Amino acid sequence: MENGVSDPAEVRSFLEGDPRVIAPLILGAVLTHNSEAGPVSVRLTEVEAYMGPKDSEHPDPGSHTFGGPTARNAPMFGPPGFLYVYFTYGMHYCANIVCGPDGSPSALLLRAGEIVDGEGLAAVRRPASKAHKDLASGPARLASALGLTTSDTGRDALAEPFSLWLPAVPAAAVASGPRVGVAGPGGTTEYPWRFWIEDDPTVSRYKAARPRKRPASG
Repeated sequence: MENGVSDPAEVRSFLEGDPRVIAPLILGAVLTHNSEAGPVSVRLTEVEAYMGPKDSEHPDPGSHTFGGPTARNAPMFGPPGFLYVYFTYGMHYCANIVCGPDGSPSALLLRAGEIVDGEGLAAVRRPASKAHKDLASGPARLASALGLTTSDTGRDALAEPFSLWLPAVPAAAVASGPRVGVAGPGGTTEYPWRFWIEDDPTVSRYKAARPRKRPASG
């Protein structure tokens, strides 16, 4: 990738900020997983910002951290640039990149993207996808295309076998709105923390949340 920011120290410094500020700026960034099966790279076109526990400076009822630290959400309490991958609905993995200073939990859920390298491998991992634009259109599809599972949670997304290139120029047209699949207050218009590149064909379709005991996203 040319004309982007790839130095891990610079990228980590960028990720130390507030995810609500980072989210529109990270659109167009390219995340690569160079697994044993080969590399796959995805250009991010849609993300959601998530903040902290109910007793924090920025409580977020839609976040996995809202009730406090657990073994599952521990990576979100760590340093920026690391992965938080969780299993949901008994069948899907979803991936987040941790943001904010170490100890101040927040993250970006990687909701959708365009496969820009390793399309063949991504297609093998996503046999149900009928078109290129569908390979990583949705958080479960994106994680699957990249070959991410809970075994990757807590791993550094800025070090081998991963890399993250930031765009040299922010996306020209960015929209925002309520998060997807988050029940209760965290899924309302009071939390318009989903950001996407307007008119990009890989952006997932908005779906209202179904009532459930646990938030759907990280």
